[in-house]
Amino acid sequence: MNYPNGIKKELTTKNITYKNRGMTLEEDLNQTNQYYIDNDIAYIYKKPTPIKVVKAEYNKNGYRVIKEAYYSEPSTTDYNGIYKGCYIDYEAKETKNKSYFPLANIHEHQIKHIRHIDKEKGICFLIIRFTTLNKTYLLPSKYFLDYIDNNKKSSIPLSYIDEYGYLIKEKYVKRVDYLEIVDKVWRLS
Repeated sequence: MNYPNGIKKELTTKNITYKNRGMTLEEDLNQTNQYYIDNDIAYIYKKPTPIKVVKAEYNKNGYRVIKEAYYSEPSTTDYNGIYKGCYIDYEAKETKNKSYFPLANIHEHQIKHIRHIDKEKGICFLIIRFTTLNKTYLLPSKYFLDYIDNNKKSSIPLSYIDEYGYLIKEKYVKRVDYLEIVDKVWRLS
């Protein structure tokens, strides 16, 4: 390629990167939740992971920098908040698998937490994104718990999620508008 100042530059493809081309599920959910907050629709937040700082030092700019920390307790689910007077709690997961969701992605303490929320009649669900299929589902806790209680498998087949879950259509501003489905499933409209 010839530039106006006479410099010649050869075009190469080695400088092109496709890293971080699409948003992750967490980024999409954070953007959607911010839209809900900004428009007084719902107040749903990502829960911080509880950590215990063991060692911190000050850098040359006077800012404190964590040098050593550990998780102080197991986290529960990723998001919680309030919508139309109802408590909402959900876990968000991504998988590259095309035909099933591995249950190894959900820890036992998270399942216990989901059971408690479900028992207390909170709105609880999983949001599962199949990244290679570009499909995102909302699976109500009722069907998630029913599956793990009645099957000895290490994964949930996509066919089950297709049957009992709800496909979330991707949108521009509300990337993962899951409240549209919450309104229908839990009859909140």
